[in-house]
Amino acid sequence: MRPHVPFVACFALSTALLTGCAHSTKPVAYHDIESSGYLRPNAEAKGPHALYTYASDVDWNAYQSFMMDPVVVYRGADAQFGKVTEAEKGELALYMDGQFVSRLKERYELVSLPRTDTLRIRVTLTGAQRTTRFLSTFTKMDMGGGPINAVKSMTGGEGMFMGSVSYAVEVFDASSGKLLKAYVDKQYPNAMNFKASFGPLTASKTGIDKGAASFVGSLGR
Repeated sequence: MRPHVPFVACFALSTALLTGCAHSTKPVAYHDIESSGYLRPNAEAKGPHALYTYASDVDWNAYQSFMMDPVVVYRGADAQFGKVTEAEKGELALYMDGQFVSRLKERYELVSLPRTDTLRIRVTLTGAQRTTRFLSTFTKMDMGGGPINAVKSMTGGEGMFMGSVSYAVEVFDASSGKLLKAYVDKQYPNAMNFKASFGPLTASKTGIDKGAASFVGSLGR
């Protein structure tokens, strides 16, 4: 005897919801990042944001300019790219480079040679998750996923089947090479952001936008 179609549909949806809840990964203190030995668990971390950090005593007001290393794709064994292709990694790294430079230029002068007031910024793309086509949008509207995503949107959680981006940020004094600040982070859109659910990398790029803004805001000026 064949099971009724509604039963099959409900079973499939239940399986998808469970899979969506398990979709998330957390950043690690990536071993091949130069500052990895300095990173420590952040007791004040909220969700997957800045889980590992390092900070020295810095007068950020002493810095008026910056240099930006090109964003590179992390190749360590603990990278977290899932099904993201090499072409997509390159696309995200290029987009990340542009967004961080754009945000930094709102506060600092971009220079090509180090000065005594220059920060050197290094951002490494360490992971990304693609948005799952259809399911990401569908679970914002259906009776099973909608309430879950609504709660996540209020608590800062990841949307079901939504993409994300993970990365490491290192900030050096450009003149001395001293490490001033470092952290690993993960960013993603609000769980009810419909626009970000279209396209495999749209959510990751939205996460990059948020990460760049958050980084500049953390520099204490």
